[in-house]
Amino acid sequence: MTQIDELQYRITAALDRVAQGVARLEERAAQAVPEVPAEPGIDPAEVARLQDALDEEKLANAQLEERVRKLHETHRQEIEAIKAAAAPAPAAPTVDVAALDLDLQRLRQSNEMLRATNEELRKALAENVGEPHLINKAMLAELEGLRAARSVEAAETRAIIASLTPLLEAAAETEEAN
Repeated sequence: MTQIDELQYRITAALDRVAQGVARLEERAAQAVPEVPAEPGIDPAEVARLQDALDEEKLANAQLEERVRKLHETHRQEIEAIKAAAAPAPAAPTVDVAALDLDLQRLRQSNEMLRATNEELRKALAENVGEPHLINKAMLAELEGLRAARSVEAAETRAIIASLTPLLEAAAETEEAN
């Protein structure tokens, strides 16, 4: 930014010098334009040349002013881009990992219980002994497994929603800004 400020200062100083030179040329031209030259040393060709030089300086002055305006615009855009880049990114979503882990442990335990109960039930059926408590135990283990699986799915869904929410909010803010 200091380079831009320095260049702006130098351009402004140059424009001031050009303006002062133009003012001096205009004064000389105003004094030298009388219908009848007051001094025999003033040449109309010289006056015309000076007038052309004045016009060229005015054009150069206008071009320099346009360049300064463009530099200011570019500088403003760079600052906005830097500010946008420096803006903090949306915070990473927080997922309740402990709850998700607890649900997974519960699912593993219920699956282990279901396997053990099914093994006991197979043994009982192999011996032609249909024990009702084993059937009830198997059904309970299966229900617990289904509940645990549902709980894990719900926790995963909450984690996905928590991840997508900040992204959707940022997209909505960007869309509103445009």
